Amino acid sequence: MAVLKIQPKQRKKIGDILLSKGYISQGQVDHILSLKAQGNRERFGSLCLKEGSVTEAQLAEALAEQSNLEYVDLSKFEPDDSLLLSVPLDLIYRYQFIPYQRKDGELLIAVSDPTNVVGIDEVRVMLDTPIRVVVGAAGEVQDILKRMKGSERVLRDASEDFKFQLIKETDEGEEVLSVERLSDDMSPIIKLIDSTVLDALNKRASDIHIESTASAVVIKYRIDGVLYEATEPIDPHFQSPIISRIKVMSELDISEKRIPQDGRFKLKYKGRSIDFRVSILPSVFGEDAVIRILDKESITKEFHELRLDILGFSQREMARFRKMIREPYGMVLVTGPTGSGKTTTLYAALSEIRTGEDKIITIEDPPEYQLSGIVQVPVNEKKGLTFARGLRSILRHDPDKIMVGEIRDSETAQIAVQSALTGHLVFTTVHANNVFDVIGRFIHMNIEPYNFVSSLNCVLAQRLVRTLCENCKAPVKVDSKLLEDSGLDPGKYKDFTFYEAKGCRDCNNTGYRGRTAIVELLDLTDEIREMIVGKHSSAMLKKAAREAGTIFLREAALEKLFEGKTTLQEINRVTFVE
Repeated sequence: MAVLKIQPKQRKKIGDILLSKGYISQGQVDHILSLKAQGNRERFGSLCLKEGSVTEAQLAEALAEQSNLEYVDLSKFEPDDSLLLSVPLDLIYRYQFIPYQRKDGELLIAVSDPTNVVGIDEVRVMLDTPIRVVVGAAGEVQDILKRMKGSERVLRDASEDFKFQLIKETDEGEEVLSVERLSDDMSPIIKLIDSTVLDALNKRASDIHIESTASAVVIKYRIDGVLYEATEPIDPHFQSPIISRIKVMSELDISEKRIPQDGRFKLKYKGRSIDFRVSILPSVFGEDAVIRILDKESITKEFHELRLDILGFSQREMARFRKMIREPYGMVLVTGPTGSGKTTTLYAALSEIRTGEDKIITIEDPPEYQLSGIVQVPVNEKKGLTFARGLRSILRHDPDKIMVGEIRDSETAQIAVQSALTGHLVFTTVHANNVFDVIGRFIHMNIEPYNFVSSLNCVLAQRLVRTLCENCKAPVKVDSKLLEDSGLDPGKYKDFTFYEAKGCRDCNNTGYRGRTAIVELLDLTDEIREMIVGKHSSAMLKKAAREAGTIFLREAALEKLFEGKTTLQEINRVTFVE
């Protein structure tokens, strides 16, 4: 009796699928096959991607069809926190999959390579649950995995352990920060601090705030100048170990809890060294900490071509400021509160005027950027190198242009003014609210008004406003009451198209991504110099400044609003209605 042999169903070739879908032509198929015939061992789909014949999404669709699986678009997918908590984090990273959803008693996982049957089976065994595979584009899977690293999920995983153990701090030397390290057998306190720092870096935070209250420890990030809670509040019993860990990393006194302490530490992350400045402050409920992130290598790369137009200066103010920074001597003074971008503006100015023909020296605490062709001196007050002492030494070093990170005291102010009067071009910053408050600050530091105004080329007051996320911004109509409270005529602007953003994954659901500078630039004309020395009123000075071409901060902010770059709420947060 003849035995009927059933042949296994032949899998369709990926090239045939791509061809049938119209994603590639027969000529492209022949080209890829010729590459493989020449000894290239890469898979057909990988070669198609490398040659630019198909997109990752098109290849994922073809792979899904080849394996009789569903293709899913992950471009706008947001992982569900409750679902993430049900799957071990190290398993997700080891096998490179996304917990997609639970449906009909099955866990759907999204992968980019459905042909990795062994890996998928291992996941099925380890999770001990029915699994159904769906296919997503490789880049989208990697993007989601990257966003999950150090996310709130990791922070919650770390804080889970707090219920079971408390640690004794030890100084283990140099810290190396990585996601892999977070899954090692380490104390939960160390894991929490490392994962917090990792999360802050991934979310572009400039500062980490650890605040103690009567009922909890709250961790917040400052992103684009605004504070956001990083995770759920932590039990207050762990406030002391958290602060102790930060003190150990910063080489501060763990036993001292009654006075403020300042320190710094350095971590290695993705092959680059990142500096952190730490401020510990005693409060009613214990000690609070603020960690300033100084990712100099990342900043230097981001602003490789650091220019004023990158910072958001309008064409009009940029032309005026560029003229003033090219003067042979005098003082260029930038003012504003902490975190308003003063140092970045000065670096952009230095970057534009450096030619290699002049000696440029900076003294800062600490240097925030690294620019070639410029000598940078870090302040070290513990060793006696203050701004004033460093500035004296710089003047003996034959400089043409000098940048002083900040004028904090009368001694530094006196030396800076004298330097500007004796043939040097001095760039510096001071904390003041606007261009006219600067004058009072210097007089308060016992600087002779005549010398001060004689040395000044210009004063630039600056703020940073958050810019709307381009991915999720949309036109809106603004309420008449808000227009009126903002100093705008409701009748004139009731039909004007303003913009707001609802929030998406690109902006961490804040609606904003990045910041842009708004400035008011005071040109020290002879008339204004005489008015300052003659102690005229601020109202008269403002009138003269406006006639000389100064655009004030509120007006600069409104320009950004009318260009659709920011919101009315944001400019009201940063500037006053005049």
